[in-house]
Amino acid sequence: MRNKIISFVAILLISIVFTNCSEYYRIQKSGDYNLMYQKAVDYYNYEDYYHAKMLFDEVVNVMKGNEKGENALFLYAQCHYKQHDYTMGAYYFELFYNTYPFGEKTEEAYFMSAYCYYKDSPRPSLDQTCTRKAINAMQTYINKYPQSTRIDEANNIITEMRQKLELKSYENAKLYYKLGEYQAATITLKNSLKEYPDTKYREELMYLVVKSNFMLAENSVEDKKAERYQSTVTEYYSFIDEFPQSQYIPEIEEIYNQSVKQIKNL
Repeated sequence: MRNKIISFVAILLISIVFTNCSEYYRIQKSGDYNLMYQKAVDYYNYEDYYHAKMLFDEVVNVMKGNEKGENALFLYAQCHYKQHDYTMGAYYFELFYNTYPFGEKTEEAYFMSAYCYYKDSPRPSLDQTCTRKAINAMQTYINKYPQSTRIDEANNIITEMRQKLELKSYENAKLYYKLGEYQAATITLKNSLKEYPDTKYREELMYLVVKSNFMLAENSVEDKKAERYQSTVTEYYSFIDEFPQSQYIPEIEEIYNQSVKQIKNL
């Protein structure tokens, strides 16, 4: 009995899918743009975003400039977003607010274009182009709609994206140190501190600046050693001035003592 019920349900589902597909192709080939628009809206409301998107694709340019065209373009962008195609979602939301700058859904389109970039932002180890676009787009939204009820959400997203960029900068800087590329490490560590002066990783980054300078001096040719040991001493003073109670003080003190000794010898 149970197998018969399962078979019946399977047949019913196949029939529904076949009927929907047949209906979709009939509508698509009809040449009736008003019918395509209405059925696209129906598909969208039934959460069939694939068929809705395909029909909206047929009508967005034909109906451009009127009320149906405006709604079609917005729902077309939403279909991409609902199907997790955030790149195209951002593109069409931007197209919407540029095409209909005074539309009823223009504010929503500004937010959603930024939100698509946010959703497309990858883990810190990967390229962060979308992360930067999310920050810029959300800031544009805040500037344009300062009274919006979504200001807090937009600010939270900006904070989250900036923290991701901060983490990427921190990890990149540490990578050069781990690879033993001490000259590159000193540059990237200082750049990270300059770009994110209030980073929560500041103490560790400054500690690594001291160590990188010291290791660079240790591995340098003779005529560059004195200058690089002196840079180590300078970075040492910067570190202890800012973090006098740091857990790294014993190691930093030893590096300082060795650097001073080497300077005297040289």
